[in-house]
Amino acid sequence: MISEAREAFNAVFTPAKYQEMLADIDRQFPGMLDFRVAETPIFVPATLRDKLVAAGQDIIDVIQQPDFKALTEAAIPPHQRVPHEDEHAEFLTFDFAVCRNATTGELEPQLIEMQGFPSLYAFQSWLPTIFAAHFSVPAYVSPYLQVANYDDYRHEIHRLLLADEQPENVILLELFPEKQKTRIDFVLTEKIWGIKAVCLTKIKKRGRELFYEQDGQLIKIKRIYNRIIFDELARYEDLVTEFNLTDDVDVTWAGHPNWFFRISKYTLPLIKSRFAPPSFFLDKLSVYPADLENYVLKPLFSFAGAGVRLHVTAADLDALTDKANYLLQRKVEYEPVVQSPDGLVKCEIRLLYSWPRPDAQPLLLTGLGRLSRGEMIGVDFNRDKDWVGGTTPLFER
Repeated sequence: MISEAREAFNAVFTPAKYQEMLADIDRQFPGMLDFRVAETPIFVPATLRDKLVAAGQDIIDVIQQPDFKALTEAAIPPHQRVPHEDEHAEFLTFDFAVCRNATTGELEPQLIEMQGFPSLYAFQSWLPTIFAAHFSVPAYVSPYLQVANYDDYRHEIHRLLLADEQPENVILLELFPEKQKTRIDFVLTEKIWGIKAVCLTKIKKRGRELFYEQDGQLIKIKRIYNRIIFDELARYEDLVTEFNLTDDVDVTWAGHPNWFFRISKYTLPLIKSRFAPPSFFLDKLSVYPADLENYVLKPLFSFAGAGVRLHVTAADLDALTDKANYLLQRKVEYEPVVQSPDGLVKCEIRLLYSWPRPDAQPLLLTGLGRLSRGEMIGVDFNRDKDWVGGTTPLFER
């Protein structure tokens, strides 16, 4: 999208250099990278960068409404409500498709998803250094937005994850972290901030206190950086644990689980912005949109694109017995804008914010990019293709 940067990158790109980059990642973290990293960064021009910032602020304005909690109470399933919810989410991640405005012809973001839940905050600060080590990256782009550089980024995440605790008393909580596709992010989190990934099944509960074992000693847990999705827990019906996320225990949360539900697909119908396609709770519609072919059906309570249906009919909707669990969102048309050696590729940009408890406003730190040649962005739609996968957006300074 920044033509000068794109042309310079493509002029020196070779598949061999890309393989060298992947080999470098594997040398540093053997066997840890379990998802596809794309061949290129996304070079984001200032005009699109500013629209992304404005689009994110439109969402934040809604989240900061005094009645936001009241509007999203029904988003939290009663059996998955966790005690001691914070006043606001500490993580915000917003996904935008890069589209072309039909009237102006300019590129613009269109909201796809949002989460009050952490993303790859360690990996996305590290990946730009890998691209820079193997390819020429111009000085007039940066992965950072409202922080100046990597050191400032690392400081802000340290402040959020650890608060006033020591690293040994803070854990990254996951279910079987060694098997997760995002485990390279866990390893980097420990390397950068000293926070270990601990499996839910390994947590010891003593009254209201939680512990994990290290070198034969029980270490008290005072703060939890939560990366567990309730959807995944539900897949393990026979899972035995001493600690359930809904237990009332003496810990604080870096990312309270309730915000995963509050800021989610459930929130999409509340967003009124030129950068957000219209969305409707299915059970609130007395009449379906006349152009139903231009809408996508999304389950309210799912993760990573599960259950999304791109092509639906009125008969499909009538057949649903649980309409309260779905929304209709107007489709957006991704504009292929990233020039690969053999054609243009679509992209999506996720904005990553931090919002520590004492702060009045969230801070826009960096982004996550995804390239796609398929009908959707996800892995299943891009199998056996190149110039697709996760990457880093580099924003014009």
